Amino acid sequence: MSTKRRRGDRDGTFAGNTPERAIIDIGSNTVRLVVYGGSMRAPMVILNEKVTARLGRDIGKDGRLADEAIALALRGLERFALLLDDLGIDDVETVATAAVREASNGPEFVEQLEALGFKPRILSGEEEARISASGVIGAFPGARGSVADLGGGSLELVHIAGDETSDPVSLPLGALRLPDFRPTSGKNPVAQMRKGLEKVIREAGWSSSEHGNPEPEPLYLVGGTWRAMAVFAMQSRDHPLSDPHGFELSIDDVLQLTETLIAETPETLRDRKRISTMRAEKLPDAAVLLQALIAQLSPSKIVFSSWGLREGLLYDRLPPHGKAQDPLLAGVSVFATQRGAPPTLATRMAAWTVDAVPTRRHGSERLRLAATMLSLASMQIEPNIRLPQAIDWALHKRWIAVDGAERAMLAAAIAANGNQIDLTDSLKPLASEEAIDEAVCWGLAVRLARRLGARSRRSLQVSRLVVRNGFLILRLATSHEALFGVPVEKDMKLLAGQLGLDWTVEIVPDEDLHADAAD
Repeated sequence: MSTKRRRGDRDGTFAGNTPERAIIDIGSNTVRLVVYGGSMRAPMVILNEKVTARLGRDIGKDGRLADEAIALALRGLERFALLLDDLGIDDVETVATAAVREASNGPEFVEQLEALGFKPRILSGEEEARISASGVIGAFPGARGSVADLGGGSLELVHIAGDETSDPVSLPLGALRLPDFRPTSGKNPVAQMRKGLEKVIREAGWSSSEHGNPEPEPLYLVGGTWRAMAVFAMQSRDHPLSDPHGFELSIDDVLQLTETLIAETPETLRDRKRISTMRAEKLPDAAVLLQALIAQLSPSKIVFSSWGLREGLLYDRLPPHGKAQDPLLAGVSVFATQRGAPPTLATRMAAWTVDAVPTRRHGSERLRLAATMLSLASMQIEPNIRLPQAIDWALHKRWIAVDGAERAMLAAAIAANGNQIDLTDSLKPLASEEAIDEAVCWGLAVRLARRLGARSRRSLQVSRLVVRNGFLILRLATSHEALFGVPVEKDMKLLAGQLGLDWTVEIVPDEDLHADAAD
């Protein structure tokens, strides 16, 4: 669709986040509009709205999209068209999946979409599988294993390895169709249902070992019902994180989880926070399906992915150099820049601190740079709410390509930058004490760097922070000797104490400091 509005007309609409692209995903269960901004390597969702039209609810019965479902979907799509025009977004991709591609009246529905100004692309099952897998590849660089994308009308399976996809297949096992596999009679209905699901998977001729690796590999789960399952598991375990993206379970744990869910009812599940009525209805059947998948695929573990079809569409459009970007740094850099901490400043500070607090066993330079950016951004928050908010950024915001231990290290660094170094106990479920201590040193070093010269570039040019002969040494040019004030002295003591070192300050002629830099 197109718009006549200028880009400038929408400035400030989303508090500093410019809407750049939109995807309309017409699924068998929901019709969804998602507007993205920020870096397209780690896109920021700035609007996410859905209509639960359940277009595919009657496909199994009469092969048609229900008239009431069409009316509800079109009502939502008319609103979406108006929103996109008012926001001035002309980069809009519209895709439709199982319900529309299988329905006998699908072509008539497509004509109605075109009348609204959309240009829908009807995805085949194989395309849907491949694009969802691209989303997983974008979220987990270097991932290898299998992807199972559970939608309303179908289940897509595909292999991933070396940032490539292979053997995509689409099965009629969507969440709306799973009740069809419940037996009407029998002593063990769950076992009968599982056998029926296993039969469909087996007859598809699809195996997790088809792509040449006989060793068990992870199974990545994509789709809202799977994510609700992850939320249930995290709540049941009192997990310290809240984002289901990247949450992992061993096979033993997931089998125990599925047994628990099978014994639940939609009514009891609805009482759980963050589990909608729609997901509550589907979870017990989805648990049986997951047992069938594990029986057939024998994965090494289960990994839940919040990235799938929509993110795969964005990732596929990136040029090679865009795909090669680190998604954690891409996301954090945009987020921090909007909060007064541009990557150039963070990079200078990370370079200034690296000699004294390099990454050791647990960290990485990408993580240390991300921690530096978030630490600097946190200082733009009012002091009374600064630390809780910034620690929540680290632990609960959806960063990509970062695990629980790394989140804990980000939180520890941010807290130390705010002079709080006693988070170890609360972070113990996620990371070792040694890892937390390493990150605390990063944060204390950032604190010293930013307070030395109020974040000025000049202060970092006329000083050096090094470790030599058991001492933490701050070398200052004579011209800037007065920068060593009481706050800086306190910060030196804090960092040296955390490192287990003595400390000193060396005042040297400007030319000697420049000679050090040249060496």
